[in-house]
Amino acid sequence: MAVPGHRLDRMFNPRTVAVIGDKGPGYMWLHNNMPFKQKGGTLYSVQLDEKEIPGIEALGVQNFRSMADIPEPIDYAVVAVPRQVSPYVLKDLIANKSNGAGFFTSGFAETGEELGIKLQDQLVGMAKEANFNLVGPNCMGLYLPKVGVRFSGDAPVTDDGRIGFLSQSGTHGIMFSLVANANGLHVSRCASFGNAVVLDVSDYIDYLMQDDETEVIGMYVEGARNGRKFFETLREACRRKPVVVWKGGQTDAGARATMSHTGSLAAPQAIWEGMMRQCGAITTNNLDETIDVMKALLMAKPPKGNGMALLAQTGGQSVSITDAFAKAGFRVPRFSEGTYKELGEFFNIVGGSFQNPLDMAGTIQGSDETLDRILRIVEADPNIDAMALELSAMFAARQWKKHPESLDKTLDTIGAHSAASGKTIVAILHPAHEAEYVAQVQPKFYERGIPVFPSSERAAAALQRVLGAGAQ
Repeated sequence: MAVPGHRLDRMFNPRTVAVIGDKGPGYMWLHNNMPFKQKGGTLYSVQLDEKEIPGIEALGVQNFRSMADIPEPIDYAVVAVPRQVSPYVLKDLIANKSNGAGFFTSGFAETGEELGIKLQDQLVGMAKEANFNLVGPNCMGLYLPKVGVRFSGDAPVTDDGRIGFLSQSGTHGIMFSLVANANGLHVSRCASFGNAVVLDVSDYIDYLMQDDETEVIGMYVEGARNGRKFFETLREACRRKPVVVWKGGQTDAGARATMSHTGSLAAPQAIWEGMMRQCGAITTNNLDETIDVMKALLMAKPPKGNGMALLAQTGGQSVSITDAFAKAGFRVPRFSEGTYKELGEFFNIVGGSFQNPLDMAGTIQGSDETLDRILRIVEADPNIDAMALELSAMFAARQWKKHPESLDKTLDTIGAHSAASGKTIVAILHPAHEAEYVAQVQPKFYERGIPVFPSSERAAAALQRVLGAGAQ
């Protein structure tokens, strides 16, 4: 939904988009944004090179040789021109009464060159004077899947995005959107903002925390130009919805790399970590951790405590899953006497165990009714706040391949229980030697709202981050 009155609202909900300076043979930016045109938006091209115009028109896109010729104001533009030309393009965008533009163009202050610094300062002065929303430069710009604006031709066009993602890196922004989609998660709005010379990360956070379509905010950030504004905006955002922050430049070497990447000065790590704690943000260190936390936040019910029930298929895995969750700070308590009594009525203890953790493959033996019975009994235990269910691809994949319906029935059982349960439930499916097969069946988990993780350690770390944030 829109955030009426917000300075970014028109740009984040565009009806007119212009691509400036796209070139063949690929016409990357026009192809990226064809879904916008297909969804009813008005897509224009601005290109004065006569050699490029036939290819643009062959795409069914109306081309103009100047911004001044476009008959209506532009809500959002993509600028892909040489850096020396960028001030002239910005001047024309301002004259058009355009609302904002993502400057893919790079070669500015991040280079450390005098010309790059001078050109960046020129853009900043012009944009601020006109109150123009300049995204970047040196960035991939906006990804708005609901309306079909994309910064990558691989990025999905979806209507059900719930994650607002901000990235100082174009690659990380694209990677997050693609990997999130592969894990059953979709983006509501994403901004790759590069050098952040006019709009800083705080401006985007301010919009996303008011956006009803965005349930969780995530970000990859290397630094903030206005530390106080960032702190205050982030703290307010964390009061409204979960915020996951992946920090780039955590080491001295990494901090040096941020200077040449986006020209960012990284704050000392100890100060940064203290700020994140005060704000109540969930911190991560890489893409996998960020995706895992998002999965836990959006697919699992929030844990109300740290008492875990661990349901494994074999003895060795029951030990490993216990170590993983205990190291992450979870308790693996004894069940209540009532739970032990109920489990003892049918549990096969020849090669199995109904202590916590459970070693239950010999008891279930492919029976989803028995699995459901175990889940219901453990669910009712007062000592348990959350459950982690380990499924062994090493053994189960053979059965699932022979009888695909058996996997569907098992997931139906887990999914139905998870939907009805008041407690956190996650699944663990280590790919073992069946990585290709596991990748094929993972969407079946997500279709049923079951968060599945490739290892006990990753599941435990994700839940602990979510639990820790909820305790603040």
